[in-house]
Amino acid sequence: MAQSSCGGPASPPVRIGHPMSRRELLRGTALGAGAVTLPALLTACGDGPGGDKGEVTVGSNASDAVPKKAFAAAFDAYEKQSGKRVKVNTTEHNEFQQNITRYLQGSPDNVFMWFAGYRMRYFAEKGLLTEISDVWRDFKGFSKALKDQSTHDGKQYFVPYYYYPWAVFHRKSLFEKRGYEPARTWDQFIALARRMKKDGTPVAFCDKDGWPAMGTFDYIDLRLNGYDFHQSLMAGEEAWTDRKVKKVFDLWRELMPYYQKGALGRTWEEAGQGLQRRRTGMAVLGMPHPGSQFPENERDDIDFFAFPEIAPEFGQDAVEAPVDGFLVAKKSRNVEGAKDLLAWLGTARAEDVYLKGDPNNVAVNEGADTTAYSPLQKKSAALVSGAEQISQFLDRDTRPDFAQTVMIKALQDFIDDPNDVDGLVNRIERQKKNIFESAS
Repeated sequence: MAQSSCGGPASPPVRIGHPMSRRELLRGTALGAGAVTLPALLTACGDGPGGDKGEVTVGSNASDAVPKKAFAAAFDAYEKQSGKRVKVNTTEHNEFQQNITRYLQGSPDNVFMWFAGYRMRYFAEKGLLTEISDVWRDFKGFSKALKDQSTHDGKQYFVPYYYYPWAVFHRKSLFEKRGYEPARTWDQFIALARRMKKDGTPVAFCDKDGWPAMGTFDYIDLRLNGYDFHQSLMAGEEAWTDRKVKKVFDLWRELMPYYQKGALGRTWEEAGQGLQRRRTGMAVLGMPHPGSQFPENERDDIDFFAFPEIAPEFGQDAVEAPVDGFLVAKKSRNVEGAKDLLAWLGTARAEDVYLKGDPNNVAVNEGADTTAYSPLQKKSAALVSGAEQISQFLDRDTRPDFAQTVMIKALQDFIDDPNDVDGLVNRIERQKKNIFESAS
């Protein structure tokens, strides 16, 4: 399989997401998704005006070693069974995400990696995607909810590939050595964090990338105010100045003394490495984030517990579990080849090949072979299938311009100075009104 790397100028990133219930999403099986994002003006390098019909180019944000190798195996398997070539153009994960709009408006690859739900619909509405309803007609093993997450205006545009949950990750051996117990309530969580800080292994925390802190905000809001309020807040229907939102930040501030210092200068990769090196005790992250930073012989030592309960009436009902996969750009120069590749990627076999090399995600196709799942994958599938509600992530469940231009800076401002909550929420609310009202 040919691989190369292309890049391009920056433009505003785009995000998308959509709320789902457990019963809708998982008909007796757990879903699949990973942190997949996309390059910017990742031009389809070497593609002539008509494109090479024997070659399919793929825009990939899988710049980390584990998913990059797993995708290579999946595309190699496709090449062997189809006789066609796959050329992967990989861009660094965050750069890909931040430049996605200009990428799609320029000279994109035939196929690209992106997100289900609102993020997918955003580009479909802008006319930047190719419809693949004909490909979907032959698919098997996807629930109705997954099809809904791949649909805009009655037409399909997205092929789901895998998913992963967000939770509180840690090393089993460190917990056993120090007698730590998973926290089920907020008070237990704070007590555990305090003890870790005293023991010299503070809570891992990072936000240089701009999105990791969103997971903590989401979970505190979901646990404190419930799924419905959280989704309404993401939709612009609730005021950020509401006392419920202020309480989220107040609770979060209780945790901050126990974080490792320097979060705004730390990437998610570095946070995962801190767990691996036992320099930190636990972290609120998605499953691939610590998993991809552990050597293969240490991955069985990764464990997690669900984000703790805050309000008993909401318990631990909601789980964040984003769904990722593939789309065809409207400007694809080889739509026929792109659809052929997607038809294969939508099979259980394609997921089996990928997950053999990436144990940090969970399959979406009900026909996928789960017998080889690691204990972590099985536990992740159980967490998601047992959830009453499933959210996608802050920057997937709200407007992309609001997430990117307002919330990234707002959360980083809070991390830098957590004491001015009133000023923070007032600024967010003013900007939210401008963005949501201008779009109505």
